Amino acid sequence: MTPPLRPDPSDGPDRLYTVTGGRSAAGTHAFDVVTLIVTEQEPVPGMQSEHARILRLCKRPTAVVEVAAELGLPISVVKILLGDLLEAGRITARHPRFAPAQARLPDLDTLKQVLHGLQRL
Repeated sequence: MTPPLRPDPSDGPDRLYTVTGGRSAAGTHAFDVVTLIVTEQEPVPGMQSEHARILRLCKRPTAVVEVAAELGLPISVVKILLGDLLEAGRITARHPRFAPAQARLPDLDTLKQVLHGLQRL
């Protein structure tokens, strides 16, 4: 893995405005910070450098927050870039699935047995 880019002090809102094409939201795509991104196509010549870097980074499932950290960009900017790539069919996004509410908590008897075992220690 390449070392993450550190933001240059001269990088300011102007650069972020340019990177996102002036957009401040990711459009219709809702990426969570733990959404896994997977590359579907290789970068092509002439592609925006941030887009190409994302495609190289996400050959294996990579969380949005990890992409932002590697690029040294705010998550909001990365979500906009990911939206571009998703619309172009260059990536897929896999949203985490949550267990049903009933499966989240163990039953009361199990909790009592654990408590009893801890008290005996």
